[in-house]
Amino acid sequence: MTCNLCPRRCGALRDESRGEGFCQMPSRPVCARAALHFWEEPCISGSAGAGTVFFSGCTLGCVFCQNAPISREGLGRPLTDDELYAVFQRLADQGAACIELVTPTQFTHVLARVLERPVPGGLSVVWNSGGYERADVLRALEGKVDVYLPDLKYVTPELAGRYSGAADYPEAAKAAILEMYRQRGPVRLENGLLKSGVLIRHLILPGRVPEAKAVMDWAASAFPPGAVLFSLMAQYTPVGALDGFPELRRPLRPSELRTAREYMENLGLSGYVQELGSCGEGFIPAFDLTGL
Repeated sequence: MTCNLCPRRCGALRDESRGEGFCQMPSRPVCARAALHFWEEPCISGSAGAGTVFFSGCTLGCVFCQNAPISREGLGRPLTDDELYAVFQRLADQGAACIELVTPTQFTHVLARVLERPVPGGLSVVWNSGGYERADVLRALEGKVDVYLPDLKYVTPELAGRYSGAADYPEAAKAAILEMYRQRGPVRLENGLLKSGVLIRHLILPGRVPEAKAVMDWAASAFPPGAVLFSLMAQYTPVGALDGFPELRRPLRPSELRTAREYMENLGLSGYVQELGSCGEGFIPAFDLTGL
């Protein structure tokens, strides 16, 4: 296939065994882990854990990436459509609260096809992405994804270019999130679980509280009160390719989280604020092909 799935529009050739584009992934989905995951927002993990499938490759180049073995180094196992569907079935059999697809953008073409089948256990499907999507490509998922869980990492092109190699990220991510909301509408919860809607995440970076405020301003202005959920994340861990980025070589300060939390509260954004205790390399999943 010639790939233009993400905003980079590489036009790269991808076959079942190799890929030549930015993500370096073949056309067949590559997965690194499939297991119950308890560290998502409560409305995603519930008490049983989200049935989380971690896909390899990524359309972004974040210098602070915590998942480099799968995002850049290609660790993972290629799966056929039937094998991927069987992974979903095993997660449902384990009592998963949902089927959560993590970093799935580069395999949208396959997932749109696999999700035409009935989801095992009637579980909700959660699309957990970095937000760097093409809105027109997302339309292939309409009626197949129940919950969209996108990042909104930046609204400033200069920061997006510096830290993620994608100066067009703000424009693309905003358009993608608006399309996600068009598809699913206001959030709908049942028994504490998010069954339909959009939950926007933002990871606060060290020294970048003003950017967090700008992200929250956009979310508060783009949607009616309570129509989407917002998750303010404090799990930044100074790992990754940080040579040349001295400002990112420290954890988040309590004062930074406090300032961002107060701003979110004053805006009236509904959602979650992560505690500083939820950071550290111990919270990074083991990408060891579990569940595959």
